[in-house]
Amino acid sequence: MSFYDWQDKNLLLKLHVQPRAKENSIVGIYNDNLKLKIKSPPVENKANKEIASYLAKEFSVTKSNVELISGQLNRDKKFLVKGVNVLPEWFKDLTE
Repeated sequence: MSFYDWQDKNLLLKLHVQPRAKENSIVGIYNDNLKLKIKSPPVENKANKEIASYLAKEFSVTKSNVELISGQLNRDKKFLVKGVNVLPEWFKDLTE
């Protein structure tokens, strides 16, 4: 399985997260997960909230359309992005 799975217009993403980075960015693929660097520290759910905001912006959906499915306290997480109509360039590049 790759780092993503389509469920109709919803996109399930498998992430490997590196918190406390200098900037929010997609790094590439790491062990069949999408590696994401995030600025927030992994305390009090701050990193998860920032990941949701980042994914919402990248896929042009509202924050309420991004849901943490699993991995709340782990680096490996699954997020569901609902109602995806726009794919960012990095996603297109990684799935070609």
